[in-house]
Amino acid sequence: MMNHTGASATGSSSGSGDGANPRRNSKRPKYSKFTQQELPACKPILTPQWVISVFILVGVIFVPIGVAALLASNNVVEIVDRYDAACVPNNMTNDKLSYIQNKTISKTCTRVLTVPKDMNQPIYVYYQLDNFYQNHRRYVKSRNDQQLRDSSKANETNYCDPEKTTPDGSPIVPCGLIAWSLFNDTYSFTRGNKNLTVNKKDISWKSDRDHKFGKDVFPKNFQNGTLIGGGKLDPNKSLSEQEDLIVWMRTAALPTFRKFYGRIEVDLKENDTITVTLENNYNTYSFNGKKKLVLSTSSWLGGKNDFLGIAYLTVGGLCFFLATSFTIVYLIKPRKLGDPSYLSWNRNPSGR
Repeated sequence: MMNHTGASATGSSSGSGDGANPRRNSKRPKYSKFTQQELPACKPILTPQWVISVFILVGVIFVPIGVAALLASNNVVEIVDRYDAACVPNNMTNDKLSYIQNKTISKTCTRVLTVPKDMNQPIYVYYQLDNFYQNHRRYVKSRNDQQLRDSSKANETNYCDPEKTTPDGSPIVPCGLIAWSLFNDTYSFTRGNKNLTVNKKDISWKSDRDHKFGKDVFPKNFQNGTLIGGGKLDPNKSLSEQEDLIVWMRTAALPTFRKFYGRIEVDLKENDTITVTLENNYNTYSFNGKKKLVLSTSSWLGGKNDFLGIAYLTVGGLCFFLATSFTIVYLIKPRKLGDPSYLSWNRNPSGR
């Protein structure tokens, strides 16, 4: 009895273990509605009515936005004057590079602009460059951000090739090609006998002034080499105060771009004559670039930009066209929703 009982107990224990182990060691995933993709889901059926309604709704929303954007853009008054070719002396039109590189030749140039419509203040002044690739990989990398914001990193000139040090090895602050090629044309404006002041304060991004350019970092050895690239900096002003530099160093993504120069804070009336006295210093002739002076007002949408309005109108018009097309097809040749006869395996081969 003892042996029988013991064997029975042993067999029961062994059987119980054998029954549990397959389940414990099974590679089958634990069942759940998530793993078996049985959770409730939205499975909309795109009926013709739904598709047509969605296209009409998108068109109704996009077309008014496009019209509003286009009207806002058309309300912006712009004066664009290209002056790089016009400011070259007549006897040097065939050798523009010699003209710009000759320091003995005066670069002062006078341009006369006529205001086409009333321009309400503030009037934004930009310079525009064409065929200037600020997005070139080597150009974009030629700077040291630590040096720009921290005076203790003045000797950090990594990544600034080829404008990192002077011939005697002293570090250049700010170093790099971007700073070295700083735009240096200047503009002054008069209307009649009255000068129009250009406000150059806060023309750069506040985040750049506060975080990217140090208040205790001052220019040093800048443009002191044998090859002068562009504008010079005031050695007594910190980099965070030199907003022309800050604007220039926010590199553009496209080869044609505008940079903010300042604001004219008086109204200009239609047919007013503006005399611009400019210094044509910046060398765009070596790479066939263009220089333009731009005076512009603004709207609630910003400056003049027809692209956004045209894009909205195009998408809205396309949606209306598709909605109309689907409606005509649905009315002329309706199709029963979910008809299995349209399945490829249910079609008559002879009818193909």
